[in-house]
Amino acid sequence: MGLLVDGKWADTWYDTKSTGGRFERTVTRFRNWITPDGAPGPTGEGGFAAEPGRYHLYVSYACPWAHRTLIFRQLKQLQDLIDVDVVDPHMGEEGWVFAGHAERPTLGATADTVLGKQRLYEVYLQADPHFSGRVTVPVLWDKKRGTIVSNESAEIIRMFNSAFGAFTQDRHDYYPEPLRAEIDALNARIYDAVNNGVYKAGFATKQEAYEEAVLALFAMLDELEARLADGPWLFGATQTEADWRLFTTLIRFDAVYVGHFKCNIRRIADYPNLSRYLKALYETPGVAGTVNLTHIKRHYYESHKTINPTGIVPVGPDLSWAK
Repeated sequence: MGLLVDGKWADTWYDTKSTGGRFERTVTRFRNWITPDGAPGPTGEGGFAAEPGRYHLYVSYACPWAHRTLIFRQLKQLQDLIDVDVVDPHMGEEGWVFAGHAERPTLGATADTVLGKQRLYEVYLQADPHFSGRVTVPVLWDKKRGTIVSNESAEIIRMFNSAFGAFTQDRHDYYPEPLRAEIDALNARIYDAVNNGVYKAGFATKQEAYEEAVLALFAMLDELEARLADGPWLFGATQTEADWRLFTTLIRFDAVYVGHFKCNIRRIADYPNLSRYLKALYETPGVAGTVNLTHIKRHYYESHKTINPTGIVPVGPDLSWAK
């Protein structure tokens, strides 16, 4: 996991020395917004109108943040409107690369299908030749303007939820007005303790920082287990974006976070309500096709050499229901 510094690539891991061993995620930089008519959205500038074929999505099957956008592309019937490129599961010295790059020569196409780039950081540089920051997925690219619309997954899924209604038959609103304040509040807590919490535990370099993160993680999972006793979804009978934001962490939990990130107080399999909930979300039409456990396991175990120097990918656990 490297970064760009004024347009120059540097293979630099996260700095935890200055944070007392704690992992701190950087803020995303591209925050424009697609709207039905191109009017300015909640963040960024205007001029990004919803149009079939105009936008392209760069993702990793392994990344939970990118996974959110793939799921909403399915749920909102955007497959024919927004095309996708998938990076290789292995993230090495050049960060995310496209399958078949010289670093991984046996895996298929040698470049992305829009710009012909071999490395994701080159896509960032196409948008901003002097970009400084982490090169992350997802990336939503505007073919017409030749730039990045957004690399903030939480905002991309809201664009997918609301901007393209004129071109699909799906009318379900995953961010309904009456629940927005409650959704935002719950999202913030789940993000801090669970979505980002597994990373805070896994990337910690001090015992105190690890224990702080892992205890907060399981306290929140215990709370969510109790909450789900009252209904099928986090907000009762109404499925919202909060369910899908949680799902992408839960689907990786037993396969990766329990062992690789030392989040091993309990498994999701040990929580009856969370297990039922996870399976129900996974069985939503179209969602199983967005889950690639081979990519997920290979990415984490092969790429994080500071955690798993041998790069050995475990055979288990048995998640036969999620294949």
